[in-house]
Amino acid sequence: MNQRQLANRWGVSEACLERWRSEGIGPVFLKLRGRVMYRLEDVEAYEASCLRKSTSERVSGGAA
Repeated sequence: MNQRQLANRWGVSEACLERWRSEGIGPVFLKLRGRVMYRLEDVEAYEASCLRKSTSERVSGGAA
């Protein structure tokens, strides 16, 4: 998926994703001939790593 598609999926701006990339935040990405692309499996893995039961407790095993 491209940057616009991920921004829409998460409800953030494309500029936010650009800033996160420069800060090393977010899913890994591909840079193909100057275009930034995200693989669905990497986006889903990042989303799973962000799951929380509370502000201090991660969800174990990626399941809610």
